[in-house]
Amino acid sequence: MKVRECMSLDVCCCKPEEAVSDVAKKMNEYHVGSMPVCDTNKNVVGIITDRDITLRCVACGKDAKSTPTSEVMTTSVCCCGCDEDIQDATRLMSDMQIRRIPVLENDKIVGILTLGDLAHSKNVSAKEVSDTVENICKCNGNCKNNC
Repeated sequence: MKVRECMSLDVCCCKPEEAVSDVAKKMNEYHVGSMPVCDTNKNVVGIITDRDITLRCVACGKDAKSTPTSEVMTTSVCCCGCDEDIQDATRLMSDMQIRRIPVLENDKIVGILTLGDLAHSKNVSAKEVSDTVENICKCNGNCKNNC
């Protein structure tokens, strides 16, 4: 099965220059915990999570209304292609310990693949979903200061 058969198509993105507070409001409105950050050409330049907002903005004393998303987003984003096999995508998610992965076609964002998408797919086994979740949740012992 290909990623395009399982991914969510209605992915909400934000721009690097948007204020963190505006992105947080969007995340609340769309009931999501992360959002790809894209330039005007739909190229993924980062990803921002509720955790990024908490640890890299709020905990560091930054003003969420004036801090641009680009200051707190994760810039090294793992992406996959829409025509990749779902097993390759779940392996990447496991290896990189990520719960969601932007999906690209011709270097432009076309969707997002989440653990929820995998769990709801009739073509992905419960064991594969379980193994992916287990691998994502493994603690690797690395700690870093996010400020």
